[in-house]
Amino acid sequence: MSKIVIALGGNALGNDPKEQLSLLEKVSEIIVNLVKDGNKIVLTHGNGPQVGQILLAMEYSSTGEVKTPFMPFPECGSMSQGYIGYQLQQCLQDELERQGVVKNCATLITQVLVDPNDTAFQNPTKPIGMFYSEEEAMKIKEEKGYQFVEDSGRGYRRVVPSPKPIDIIEKNVIKQLVDNDNIVIAVGGGGIPVIKTDKIELLEGVEAVIDKDRSAALLAKEIDADILLILTAVDKVCLNYNKPNQIELDKINVEDCEKYIKEGHFAKGSMLPKVEACIDFVKDSDTNTAIISSLEKASEAIKGKSGTIIKRR
Repeated sequence: MSKIVIALGGNALGNDPKEQLSLLEKVSEIIVNLVKDGNKIVLTHGNGPQVGQILLAMEYSSTGEVKTPFMPFPECGSMSQGYIGYQLQQCLQDELERQGVVKNCATLITQVLVDPNDTAFQNPTKPIGMFYSEEEAMKIKEEKGYQFVEDSGRGYRRVVPSPKPIDIIEKNVIKQLVDNDNIVIAVGGGGIPVIKTDKIELLEGVEAVIDKDRSAALLAKEIDADILLILTAVDKVCLNYNKPNQIELDKINVEDCEKYIKEGHFAKGSMLPKVEACIDFVKDSDTNTAIISSLEKASEAIKGKSGTIIKRR
């Protein structure tokens, strides 16, 4: 039996509530199978498209005829955690019932502490929301002060900072829940970024998006998990990805990872943060195991029959 933190990739979530609910039914079957094998599970997930949709809807509503109150970005992040968590726990509860497994499941709205002096705040890089033409983007930038970047020839998207996570505020509650044999959904979208104010260290939300895999790795360390399982669209980490000389990696250590990173094998926007998150989780422990696998091969990956296994050495 292992305590596993699972980071669901964006391919496990849909572009709208109906599509997402359909996709999560398959996710839930895989997760419940892991539970039946005796594992304790904490689920984390992305929220990129969802938080962008919520933000746009709130901005449209607040600036249109209805004039609803302005909704800050951290609050939009919390809404996405609730909406995705609701659908995920509902699908899990239905699957538990179908398979005759008696288990509780709960979603925890989660804050993640970041450093206000993190250099990421001076260099926003994380795209959120919809695509705009250059003209539309420049108009919004002038009106609201948002920053935009051109995204892979598809148009312009707003970017926000992506600081490193340094603490999971609700870690003790999450640990207590999972140690008491509950399935926990937490740290959605990398968590709601918060800082501690200077005077009396009160928490305050900030406009940023934390990388979900980095937050999952930090959570796994803080709740003493045995395994960090990052689920993505490919079965294994590869060298020379999508090239004729592509090589699939079965088992690698931290030294290997650092070597491959220096050689530029992992793309910044996709595999690199996943590998770096795995390094964070295993680098200080000989017993911790990180695995990168596809959702479909999750059960096999836990048993060492698929995926890329990453250990300290």
